[in-house]
Amino acid sequence: MTDFFPGFELTTRRVADGELRLRTGGSGPPLLLLHGNPQTHAMWHAVAPGLAERFTVIAPDLRGYGGSFKPPPTGDHAPYAKSSMARDMAELMAGLGHDRFQVVSHDRGARVAHRLAIDNPDRVERLCVMDVVPTIEHFERTDMAFALGYYHWFWFAQPHPFPEELINAAPATWFHAHTSREPKSPGFFRQEALQDYLRAAHDPEAIAGMCEDYRAAASIDLEHDRISRAAGHKISCPMLVLWGAKGKVGGWYDPVALWREYCTAEVRGTAVNSGHYLAEEAPEEVLRHLRGFLQPTAA
Repeated sequence: MTDFFPGFELTTRRVADGELRLRTGGSGPPLLLLHGNPQTHAMWHAVAPGLAERFTVIAPDLRGYGGSFKPPPTGDHAPYAKSSMARDMAELMAGLGHDRFQVVSHDRGARVAHRLAIDNPDRVERLCVMDVVPTIEHFERTDMAFALGYYHWFWFAQPHPFPEELINAAPATWFHAHTSREPKSPGFFRQEALQDYLRAAHDPEAIAGMCEDYRAAASIDLEHDRISRAAGHKISCPMLVLWGAKGKVGGWYDPVALWREYCTAEVRGTAVNSGHYLAEEAPEEVLRHLRGFLQPTAA
């Protein structure tokens, strides 16, 4: 439909390990949008057009998700290490001619963005993360509330193919339960976006990719995070931290204070009047915060 990503082009681009599906639109300094789970780049449909008024917006599907390439499961989960997923994004932006760029990210995409900023400090100019704290902090602070509220972190991380088989037996039922814990998904999911999410949920390769993402988070990503922390490697660009006031992250943590431990530049942030899906539940509020943070002229 014309009002779903108006003015954007849906295309694919090859990086070293495979092809990424993405939407691009707008003009101005480059801005990379990274989606969360169990979604695709379609989650940005309500904010991308507004951002495209001042930026060249690039919104890809992460490897393992949506229409992007999906490496099969491996014993070490290295293809889904956030360092590997971040490398895709660095290569994508370089291939599009963008040496330096800003990043807006949500959920799993924010974990990729965290590694992207650490591995490419000279390329990421500004970073917004939504509804996350650093992965290692989640695991090291795990208590009953986290284990129950984020039970899927531990379920998806079980050995292949156990969680995949259960999800693939009833993918739509799983998706609706995962996103709302109700028989149907929340009304704020636009139909075109929901169809894209459900299409991926019915793809066994996408479900395997999602589970490998979480297996990597509980193994190789933690190794990389501990190495970076011991070496003092931190995000060096300004950060904006947003979280849903109706969600769990702000109730469990002080997100801004935690991210300040992982960043050497300015970190500011606030709650948004939403649950977990900020960009779809409260797009105008998210846009307002992003417009106040992102630089509309090249640094």
